[in-house]
Amino acid sequence: MDSSDEEESRTFVQVISEKYNPENFPYGQGVVVLPSPPGSPVKDRLFLPSFLVLNSCGISKAGDRSDIAAFCGHVLELDLSHNQLSDWGEISTIVSNIPQLDFLNLSMNPLSSVHLEPSMADVFSRVRRLVLINTQVSWDTVHTLTEHTPELKELFLCLNGYNSVSESRASCPSLSLLQITDNQLQDWAEVRKFGRLYPSLSALVLANNSVNSVEDTKETLERLFPYLRSINLNNSGLSKWEDIEKLNFFPKLEEVKAQGIPLLQSYSSQERRSLLLAQLPSVMVLNGSAVSHGEREDAERFFIRYYQDCPEPELPQRYHVLVSKYGHLAPLAEVDLRPRCTVVDVRWGDRVEPVSLRLEHTVGDLKKQLKALLHLPTNGIRLFHIDREMSSVLGPEELKCGFRALHSYSIRDGDEILVVPRVKNRCSSSDL
Repeated sequence: MDSSDEEESRTFVQVISEKYNPENFPYGQGVVVLPSPPGSPVKDRLFLPSFLVLNSCGISKAGDRSDIAAFCGHVLELDLSHNQLSDWGEISTIVSNIPQLDFLNLSMNPLSSVHLEPSMADVFSRVRRLVLINTQVSWDTVHTLTEHTPELKELFLCLNGYNSVSESRASCPSLSLLQITDNQLQDWAEVRKFGRLYPSLSALVLANNSVNSVEDTKETLERLFPYLRSINLNNSGLSKWEDIEKLNFFPKLEEVKAQGIPLLQSYSSQERRSLLLAQLPSVMVLNGSAVSHGEREDAERFFIRYYQDCPEPELPQRYHVLVSKYGHLAPLAEVDLRPRCTVVDVRWGDRVEPVSLRLEHTVGDLKKQLKALLHLPTNGIRLFHIDREMSSVLGPEELKCGFRALHSYSIRDGDEILVVPRVKNRCSSSDL
């Protein structure tokens, strides 16, 4: 490294000294005031929170380990994303001097061509959440880390360009969440390996991969994923209902995300949700929304009606299960929700005009319509509805209420709307 590179590289110690000195960081809750050790180049004291966020700071080296130990003994979470760390030795120096570290984010650091020696990996033993997004870190390094993190619960491996999964000599039985979105996994044979690598997995996030099928048998999925409760297959390549049916083979599965898959592109949004729900009887949360008992019953009844006219060989197995539960259902009555119109005769003196009315409109709307059509004043007329069949019994009914909908007057084709001028009251106070 030449002198210019030496000048540009920044250490972890330099950054915390600059960012968390009393002049730049306000004292507040969660902040620990720490004196500098004797002879330290760091300022007299630092205000360090237990959650350190040092992203995009140009860090490429650790700095003096005694300073890290003196200032970071209480730190629980460390975000080092978007830096220039490319040496696991430097990262290990930082981590080894933060004994309570629970969360470590190394995303966006250039780690693609560097190897982690097992002798360095023991320093990660207390880490429970590890984020390696867009680091291009190798599977060998991932396995070295998981073999030396006995308490690891969450692992994030998104955007690393993986098109396959390498197996490890040892599993990581503590891991419960694996997020591996935005990679290039296609074959279920690669996804299957996660069951052997992480036997206690409860949440698997595979969104934005091209996984094109779920190929294993019920016995295999029960054995490989006995504790899986949540799976995210958004924007995957699933194209067959058989793959959705196989999700029922995960014995503990209760949450599924399956948006943006080829299988569902031709359906409406309501059809997608109903057909998925009916196929997944144990799922309690679908695409982020909780499933109520009433919604599930509606979906299952929809499923029966959707398939009941299909030829017997094309009926899914789930159809027969639901028919045994609900029986054969009659088709739902078709309800025409389009705005209703009717044609009436509008009588104004000796003049009669046929007029088409929209029955969802109000009396006030009708007066405006007649004003434009017949050039009538809206505030100088009264309207009466004459039922052509019942007029001899009921007589005319005045349309008084301007905000009342026309359909509430039971107006039908052929009825008559009588328009009469409003008579002004000619009485005045002088006449009384």
